[in-house]
Amino acid sequence: MESLYSFLLLLDSMLGGAGWFPFVLLGVGLFFTVYLKFPQIRFFKHAWLVVTGKFDHAGDPGDTTHFRALTTALSGTVGTGNISGVAFAIFLGGPAALFWMWATAFLGMTTKFVEVTLSHKYRVKTEDGTMAGGPMYYMDRRLNMKWLAVAFAVATVISSFGTGNLPQSNGIASSLEATFGFDPLIVGSVLGILLALVILGGIKRIAAVTAKVVPLMAVIYLIGALAVIFANLENIGPSFMAVISDAFTGSAAAGGFLGASLAYAFNRGVNRGLFSNEAGQGSAPIAHAAAKTKEPASEGMVSLLEPFIDTIIICTITGLVILSSGVWKEKHENVFDRSDMLFIEGVYEESNSEDVAQLYSLINERTDSQVKPYSGTISVVNGVAVSEGFTLINARSVAEEVKYSFGGDDPFTGSLKIKDGKPIKDNLIVSGKSLVHSAPLTTIAFTRGYFGDYGQYIVSIGLMLFAFSTAIAWSYYGDRAMTYLFGPRSVMPYRVIYVAGFVWASFSDTTLVWALSAVAIVVMTLPNLFGIVLLSKEMKQTVNEYWNKHGK
Repeated sequence: MESLYSFLLLLDSMLGGAGWFPFVLLGVGLFFTVYLKFPQIRFFKHAWLVVTGKFDHAGDPGDTTHFRALTTALSGTVGTGNISGVAFAIFLGGPAALFWMWATAFLGMTTKFVEVTLSHKYRVKTEDGTMAGGPMYYMDRRLNMKWLAVAFAVATVISSFGTGNLPQSNGIASSLEATFGFDPLIVGSVLGILLALVILGGIKRIAAVTAKVVPLMAVIYLIGALAVIFANLENIGPSFMAVISDAFTGSAAAGGFLGASLAYAFNRGVNRGLFSNEAGQGSAPIAHAAAKTKEPASEGMVSLLEPFIDTIIICTITGLVILSSGVWKEKHENVFDRSDMLFIEGVYEESNSEDVAQLYSLINERTDSQVKPYSGTISVVNGVAVSEGFTLINARSVAEEVKYSFGGDDPFTGSLKIKDGKPIKDNLIVSGKSLVHSAPLTTIAFTRGYFGDYGQYIVSIGLMLFAFSTAIAWSYYGDRAMTYLFGPRSVMPYRVIYVAGFVWASFSDTTLVWALSAVAIVVMTLPNLFGIVLLSKEMKQTVNEYWNKHGK
């Protein structure tokens, strides 16, 4: 597993984690924003009117309404990215990361508008009478690039597991275990059964369920978030100022947070923004292809609301909860993940500015870092290291009050071998105080409001609803890709494997799941961005024709 994890990290470093990827993603969004004259602003009001059904016509081809297509697509984007992803972005890049999530969302509104319009235009009716659409259809039917369409469809199937299935199940199980003590396997099994009952009914049942779940989960989450925001109202202004002021300088060290460079905050903010709203990934067009309309551009306008709702509203609320409560720069008691730990040579203290500068270079992956991984033997007595000459970095912070054990609660006594910064023994349990990230960080933040410790239950319930609805939507994306590749008969075997994967991920390694997710996102995004740029002229013509007819 560790070898697989290392391989996935290598792929991510060359793809989504590479310096060029954010510029490609934002560049395409910026190009279409200027080329189409800021459609996310010009068509914003009209998009809401389309959602309400003002322009619906009886007998229009499709399987579901504009509203249900929107909620299905939203259920695919509003998931762990809004709870875990925002926390992870701030953990990595500080307040500045939230700014770059906003930028990704604003430009992503246009990107999603374009990809949905083009995909809807070339959708088809399948053998079973349902609509099927997505980037693979415009790639095939319009660009005559069957190879690209097949590559995208294969990537969609993989990404349905890496984006919509495995990390969602893992996030639910981890949160419910931390909050209620529920066994992850039992959680995964119960939710797996419920997932099967929903997705076996196809798009109509999926759309009906998500139309009810999405508004409910948004209200529950919003109540819990506002309870924290109003309890920390005096910190909202400074939090916004930090987001804006740090956007072009990076975030300085604060508390246990050792700082983040501009490049690191930019890269991680854009990356997490994409994971949250999926603009450019090509997933949402698959859901929107089911909408009842003869006008592809009208459904494209509906879709531009997704990044606004998902990232600019929901992610901003999560970000303000985390920043205003101050938990993002505090150290909390936790059990360290092996992937988050790094033993380094020398003794470093956060009170020493020179030490902080060296650690800053290390965690921001700068080439000028002189910090070296520790290799050697550490003596431990009753769970406490008595050796000197090393520092344990966990979750990008200096770990404190560290305890070592091997299974159970009995403290370890003996020699512990470290090689290249990592413990040799895999079953070592290390705990102590450090920064935390992902869902646990958001969970702690929700306890800093009027609900007190009860706030953590809102996160758990919200995460369960968010993530479960995402898994539902992504099962549909995957089965449409399977339909394109192998026909309708391949859908049922896919659904069986999808449910099995959902159950498995509930008790699998968290870091491996998120690493797979990071790679899966990019292998869908790049072919889709390439395709929509090739069809830019057609997109402009399609929009102008629609607007001349309905926009006046």
